[in-house]
Amino acid sequence: MATKHDQILMYIENLPIGEKISVRSIAKTLAVSEGTAYRAIKAAENNGLVSTIERVGTIRIEQKLKGKIENLTFEEIVQVIDGEVLGGRAGLDKLLDKFVIGAMQIDAITRYITPKSLMIVGDRTDVQRLALENGAAVLITGGFGTSADVIALANDLALPILQTAYDTYSVAALINRALTDQLIKKEIVTVADIYQPLAEIRILHANQTVADYRQLSTSAKQSRFPVVNDHLRLVGIVTVKDILDKPATMSLEKVMTKDPTSVKKYMSVASVGHSMTWNSLEVMPVVADNLKLEGIITRQDVMSNMQTVQHQPQVAETFYDQIVEPLRLSSTAPDFYPIAYDYQVTPQMTNNLGTISFGVLTEAVAAACQQMLQTQHQRYSMIEQINLHYLRLIQIDTQIQILPRLLEIGRRSAKIDVDVYANHVIVAKAIVTGQLLERG
Repeated sequence: MATKHDQILMYIENLPIGEKISVRSIAKTLAVSEGTAYRAIKAAENNGLVSTIERVGTIRIEQKLKGKIENLTFEEIVQVIDGEVLGGRAGLDKLLDKFVIGAMQIDAITRYITPKSLMIVGDRTDVQRLALENGAAVLITGGFGTSADVIALANDLALPILQTAYDTYSVAALINRALTDQLIKKEIVTVADIYQPLAEIRILHANQTVADYRQLSTSAKQSRFPVVNDHLRLVGIVTVKDILDKPATMSLEKVMTKDPTSVKKYMSVASVGHSMTWNSLEVMPVVADNLKLEGIITRQDVMSNMQTVQHQPQVAETFYDQIVEPLRLSSTAPDFYPIAYDYQVTPQMTNNLGTISFGVLTEAVAAACQQMLQTQHQRYSMIEQINLHYLRLIQIDTQIQILPRLLEIGRRSAKIDVDVYANHVIVAKAIVTGQLLERG
C-alpha cells in the first residue's frame, strides 16, 4: 500500500501542466497534514515535477527526463541544419529516434521507415509521402520543395516536413554530430545526479541554538549541517568546531560559518571535486539561483563517482579521446625512467606547419602522467598545471616516447617531470602538477 507521501507525489504527477498547487490545497484535498504535504511538494520539486516561481507560486511543470537527453527534437534539428519548416509545425517538439537516407528504390525503403524517424531525401515526393504515412518526419535536401498535398498531409499528421540547402551527406554528418554531442553531455556527471535533496537531509535554522545543534548531531550521527533562514535560503554552515566551548543557549547565527561556499545543480562533479579536495571541504550546500537550499553534496560521494567515471568507457568519442587513443605503454623504458609511453603523430594532430599541435602534445603528456599515477601509485588524478617547453619540431608520422618521472607525491598532489624523445633526441620537456583524488 502506498504511503501518504507517495500518494501525494502520484496526485501531483497526474495534475495538468501549469496547475498551481499549495501546501494548504494539497493537505485539504488529500486529507493529510500540512507538514506531510510540504515534504511531498519539496520532493516533487527535487524530482522536477513542480517549480516554485516568485510572485506566482508552485506550478506543475513538464518533467524533463534525463534519459531522453541523447535525442533531439525536430525543432532542434531545424537549427542544426539551418533549415525551414514547410509543414507539420505541430510536431516540432517530437523526439527524433533515428534518421534514414532515402537513396533506395521505394519498395526497399519501407522496411527502414519507423515512427519517430527522419527520412532524409531529395525531391522524391513519392518517398516523402510514404515516410509521412508511416509515421516519419521528412527532411528535403538540396533546397528542393514539395507538393501542396504532401504539405497538407504533414499538417494533418503533425509530422514536420523540413527543407535545407545542404546536400544529403552534409546534413547526415551534421545530425550525427549533434546526436554525439548530446551523448557526451549525458555522460558528464553533474551535481544534480548525485546530490542529496532537501527532503532527505537534516538542516538547522539560524534562530536555533547550540543545544539544538548538539541534539540533532547526536540523533543524526553527523557533525555538519546547512543553516537556513525562515525562507529556506542558505545563510551558513555549522560544524562541531564552531560550537566547541559555546554555551547551549547561544544562537547558531553567532557561531556558524557565514556565506559558505555553495554549488549549483548544473555544475560538473569534476569541478566540485576539485574545490572540495583543495579546500578540505567534507560537505557543500547545493543552492538555487536565489540561494534557496536544495540539498547537499558530500566529498565521499564526489570522489567515489569520479573514480568510477574515470575507468568507464564513453559512449561517444570526444576530441580528447581521439588525442589520447594512440598513447601506448612502451615495452621498454630507458635507464632512469620507471615507465615510458609510445605515441604516434598522425596528420590530424598537426598544425598548419605540419608539426604536432602544442595542444595535442600537452594533452598527450597529461594523459601519460595520469596513467602513470594510476598504474604505479593506484591514484586517480586531475591535472592542474603543465609547464611545457617545445624544444624541437615534431613532424607528421613521428613516433615519440613520453617519459614521466615522479618528483614528489603527497596526500593531495603530485609533481611529475616529463621528457619527450623522438629518434633518441629530446624534443620537449614538461613539469606537471596533478591533484590526487581520494580513494573511494
